[in-house]
Amino acid sequence: MSEIKLRVNNREITVKENTILAAALANAGIAVFRESVQGEPRTFLCGMGICYECRVTVNGAPNRLSCQVLCENGMEVTTSEAVLPTGEAGRE
Repeated sequence: MSEIKLRVNNREITVKENTILAAALANAGIAVFRESVQGEPRTFLCGMGICYECRVTVNGAPNRLSCQVLCENGMEVTTSEAVLPTGEAGRE
């Protein structure tokens, strides 16, 4: 199986081919995928695309379900963690 590279929050990560984006983000230590309208941190939950908690921006397209997207070489991903104040990404 070959490896592919993608950029997540301006950081390059390498994953194996056929990796689901939610798994790649979790393996890269990204704890917060987005924030709720109340400002609460959210991450992947169901892994089936029905909870909508894992939404991220992929190649400029917002609200993509990371549990339903296969990683592609050169993919650009942005999560809410990229815009949270320093030290806030791991809050619960």
